[in-house]
Amino acid sequence: MLDLVARHKSGSACGIYSVCSAHPLVLQAACIHARTKGLEMLLIEATCNQVNQDGGYTGMTPAAFRDFVLAIARDAGLPQERLLLGGDHLGPNPWTHLPAEEAMARAEVLIDQYVAAGFRKIHADCSMSCADDPTPLPEGVIARRAARLIRVAEGAQARVGGEPCVYVIGTEVPVPGGAAEDLPELEVTTPQAAVATLEAHRRVFEEQGLADAWPRVIAVVVQPGVEFDHHKVIDYDRAKAVALSAALDDQPHVVFEAHSTDYQTPTALKALVQDHFAILKVGPGVTFALREALWALDAIEREWIDPARASGFRRIAIQRMEAEPHNWAKYYHATGDALRFDLQYSLSDRIRYYWPDPEIAAAQEVMFANLTDSPPPMALISQYLSQAHGALRDAGLPVTPANLVVAHVGATLETYRAACEPDLEPVHD
Repeated sequence: MLDLVARHKSGSACGIYSVCSAHPLVLQAACIHARTKGLEMLLIEATCNQVNQDGGYTGMTPAAFRDFVLAIARDAGLPQERLLLGGDHLGPNPWTHLPAEEAMARAEVLIDQYVAAGFRKIHADCSMSCADDPTPLPEGVIARRAARLIRVAEGAQARVGGEPCVYVIGTEVPVPGGAAEDLPELEVTTPQAAVATLEAHRRVFEEQGLADAWPRVIAVVVQPGVEFDHHKVIDYDRAKAVALSAALDDQPHVVFEAHSTDYQTPTALKALVQDHFAILKVGPGVTFALREALWALDAIEREWIDPARASGFRRIAIQRMEAEPHNWAKYYHATGDALRFDLQYSLSDRIRYYWPDPEIAAAQEVMFANLTDSPPPMALISQYLSQAHGALRDAGLPVTPANLVVAHVGATLETYRAACEPDLEPVHD
């Protein structure tokens, strides 16, 4: 990562994308894509809500998530040395209902466990207010809390050995994962705000004896003017980000990290990297592609398999979401057909939380088995998954349900690879 940032700062329009997902098929797609395309490094990140000492919503601790990803990489043939694990928005966010000191104590355990498990890209985000905090938090408080966590990270790395950590600071607005309501007009972070965030953290690092770690602060998270809500996307407008793009020209080791880049066009992703948003985060965008592929397989099954044997995968998935609304009730406020649409097609992709549900997983297994035991004809596969089907044929790979999903997700990842490699043109469908 230090070499990548150095190359970017020296004038190369290079970057890296970060896959933020815990779904095994998405991670398999990321590893296979990285191996077949010869990526120097694949960056996979987990958030403090996904993975923490209490299990997060995945049920995995940092060590368990590491083992999970390494097993997938090994099966995909991706060498471990080409895999980098990162922690995103690590801080008190899962415990903001608690007083600040208690929430920060838990965040210290979180950071320690991430670094001890081998995560080496650490985003220290203490921007959120806890139960006894003012809203919003003063910049100085945010910086001091971030430095407190980075001190823990430095200590954990010294204890377990391995490569030193690199750090990301700052946060974007709105919160990660897509806006919960209709988007207002987005305000691009001002250059003054970006520099003030950096300077506040630099001063605190010096005050707290972390000067040696400061050169490993590689990025600051800002709002470049990209976001999505349930139904629409705000595309990157580089004309509005000209001043922000130039704000780090005199910072020798810092680039921007852009969150919520999901659903940006290939041209916009390329422009972001050229404008020094050298780290691109993608999460719901890849799980949305996963859902597209699974829905396509369900359509193929309904056309090809005897209804008496069909899995009813899509129907069961929707039924389970309706029966267990806790993962979407705070976000979707429509009713009737409009709600049914959002459950399936919202860009915020709350359906991603339901794939591990036992009934949905069992239905997916039946669907995959049906389409494996009775392979559908080429024409039917091409009707619903043309690009994935063509990619598998080009690669000489079996046209299995899992391979079709992996190839479809891989097409989304290819737009990010093209954006991050200076010599590649943007990839358009």
